[in-house]
Amino acid sequence: MTGGSSGIGAACAVALAARGIRVAVIDLEASLTADLSIRLDVRVLGSIVAAVEEVEAELGPVEHLVTAAGYYAPARLDSLDLDAWRAMLDVHVGGTANAWRAVVPGMLNRGHGSVCSIGSELGLIGDPCAPHYAAAKGAIHAMTKSFAVELAREGVRVNCIAPGPTDTPLLDVDPNASGYAAGLPLGRILSPDEVAAAVCFVLLEDTNLIGQVLSPNAGAAL
Repeated sequence: MTGGSSGIGAACAVALAARGIRVAVIDLEASLTADLSIRLDVRVLGSIVAAVEEVEAELGPVEHLVTAAGYYAPARLDSLDLDAWRAMLDVHVGGTANAWRAVVPGMLNRGHGSVCSIGSELGLIGDPCAPHYAAAKGAIHAMTKSFAVELAREGVRVNCIAPGPTDTPLLDVDPNASGYAAGLPLGRILSPDEVAAAVCFVLLEDTNLIGQVLSPNAGAAL
């Protein structure tokens, strides 16, 4: 998986390991929980291809892929220059596509596999504080649907989890702030473990889910 050293990605790594999956994490930072941790930039396709080769040599064929690498950077329209747009899209969209390109061919050769990309509820409803982030996540949602249609008949399922407000360092609010949490229909924000459970469901369960963007979000987007 990509982006598995912290936040939602780290929770996914732990949840998958608890289900008997040997986990490899590709991230800028080292993972403390993975069976194999490889530090690299997901924007570089060649590096991810080499990393996947290392993973398969150490742990065996990649049966499941989670793409969770990303970051959040608040910016209003008048302060968003082209470099900011490119950086956000390169990490989220480019990094996701690179991971898919490195892993999916092996799944196709074996005739089975499952992919879960991490989107965001902000990709569904927009974000005036970070429109480039919302655009990047919306693109991941569209990519999920597109590749799901392309790969379904070859035995590879592709879905997306688009979390709402979750208690991670990316959430720039106090999770205990009563005004924010109370304003959500659920009355609280999500834990990373709750998001990880949704990821495991679409990734591991023998379901007919194809190209779905499921959003556990405490009611932030209905």
